Amino acid sequence: MPLKAVQKVAQGQNGLSSFILPVRRLTFHYSDWAGSSRGMNSFLTHLLPAFARQNPSIEIQVSPRPHSHPVIKGDYINGKQKAVCVRNLEMEQVLQKAELLRDSSGERNVRTREKVRSKNESVRGIWSPFHGGQQQWKI
Repeated sequence: MPLKAVQKVAQGQNGLSSFILPVRRLTFHYSDWAGSSRGMNSFLTHLLPAFARQNPSIEIQVSPRPHSHPVIKGDYINGKQKAVCVRNLEMEQVLQKAELLRDSSGERNVRTREKVRSKNESVRGIWSPFHGGQQQWKI
């Protein structure tokens, strides 16, 4: 009696087996009239199609906002939203800001108040002002 293999389709484990970008949508607001949108307009025509092809999991929206400065907004899977003004930036700088929003988690920046703690002791030991030779200054 021959054995038959069971066909099974791999199921996603919600980030356990692959990385999921935290950004869900990037919205590009621009103005055709304002001079501060010059870099954003050139980014939209030249670099945005390649950026969208490289990031197929991100929804890209482009919407005009007449008579206002250009803004990139990022919507994240945790419900947060970040906005970056790209007024008077060149097209490469707008790409850097879009990549910054793509790579961020959506959480606010948190200031760390604790000093760095290490599980391993320093090779040189703890510094003290009494270590080393005496320094004499000639005045």
